[in-house]
Amino acid sequence: MCGLAVGVALFFGFRAAPASIASFQHIVLIVQENRTPDNLFHELCAPPFGSAATCSTTPGPGQYDIQTANWLDKTSSTGVTQPAPASVISLFDLGHAHANFQAMCDPNSAGTCQMDGAGTNTCIGICPPKPEYQYVANTTGVLNPYLTLATQFGWANYMFQTNQGGSFPAHEILFGGTSAPSAADDAAGIFVTNNAINDQAGCAAVANTMVQLLYPTGATEQIYPCFEHSTVSDVLPISWKYYSVGANWIWTAPNAIQHICQSTGPGGQCTGAQWAQNVDLNPADVLRDITSCNLASMVWVTPTPPNSDHPLWSFGGGPAWVASIFNAIANSCGYWQNTAILITWDDWGGWYDHEPPTILPQPQGDYQYGFRVPFIFVSAYTPVQYIDNTRHDFGSILRFIENNFGIQEGVLNFADARSSDDLSGFYNLSAPPRAASSVKAPLSAQYFLNQKTPSEPPDTD
Repeated sequence: MCGLAVGVALFFGFRAAPASIASFQHIVLIVQENRTPDNLFHELCAPPFGSAATCSTTPGPGQYDIQTANWLDKTSSTGVTQPAPASVISLFDLGHAHANFQAMCDPNSAGTCQMDGAGTNTCIGICPPKPEYQYVANTTGVLNPYLTLATQFGWANYMFQTNQGGSFPAHEILFGGTSAPSAADDAAGIFVTNNAINDQAGCAAVANTMVQLLYPTGATEQIYPCFEHSTVSDVLPISWKYYSVGANWIWTAPNAIQHICQSTGPGGQCTGAQWAQNVDLNPADVLRDITSCNLASMVWVTPTPPNSDHPLWSFGGGPAWVASIFNAIANSCGYWQNTAILITWDDWGGWYDHEPPTILPQPQGDYQYGFRVPFIFVSAYTPVQYIDNTRHDFGSILRFIENNFGIQEGVLNFADARSSDDLSGFYNLSAPPRAASSVKAPLSAQYFLNQKTPSEPPDTD
């Protein structure tokens, strides 16, 4: 897919809907990999999607909070480094474990992130000078689907990952509200921080699979990644589906919940009824389920490696992959009128971002919150180019899910209880719905339905 010229056009004007709804019947949460707003959405500040005036680090109404110059760098003699354009496809990967967060945050004496430590980050592969200070250029139009969705629907200037580590804890939070092994651990601020060295996870991972547990004292411990606590799926009164690739991989969040997995033991397999019914290990099946009018009420969608946006693993298919899901919903079974599509990235991936996160007080404060990630809210009830300036985190997504399906917000007592927002600013269900739209990309739904990729994780660190 490298070098593909991406011609993307947005078309409006069909399937206009006549009535409002009381709540969304379907929520589709698409989780991509390892990017920050400054890195992946730099081109919101350039034609044809914007200009320098549409972006500011102190945004006013209608402005994106994207920094396009003078990125802070304490390793530079001038204290700053100018961002360099690069392809979405890279031959390197950046460190994004908890230790990398701490180094990049570079807290001052008050505990506030100075955001100038990206130059100290680690890099594996064929690494250019200062790779953390790159942004994705849109020279071939590869980002057009993302940029179109961001400018035509809702964009969050301040969505922060709830954790200060990589994919495994992030996906556990997006599914279950915490990366703690139990509810008691969560209340005590004891969290799993990083991915396993062998890239496996869950209650059926091989026996030597270990992840790091972090205590509020700063002490750490290695534990097997099998947890037991409630998840969003347990409190939902509706159908749910989790699309992923690889039963024991780090972003297949249900595999780490014992009552869902019901593992036969380390190195075995998940055998639980919920696992068999609700976990689909072919991500492209979400396209089949949409077009066959079989979309569950709550859906998590994770990518295959080529479509992940993850450095070193991605072949650049991510924007078209997301566009294919959007297009299927816009054109199938009347879903456009009653579905919310949430698009986010699981962690910052080691890239520079200028916005410091708010660090919670103890006991959670030594691991929550993490760096900013992109977030787009898409629905028929979201205004064109809506830019939201509320500070959100993954808990905001959980509170939105709970509120929409009539569940008490914060019921899990995890990240959703600590969050103060439920994304309500992104939509108005009493307003007339917008007409459906399509984003055209060179990689169609049929491409993804026929794509043959190995069962490998899009994130391995």
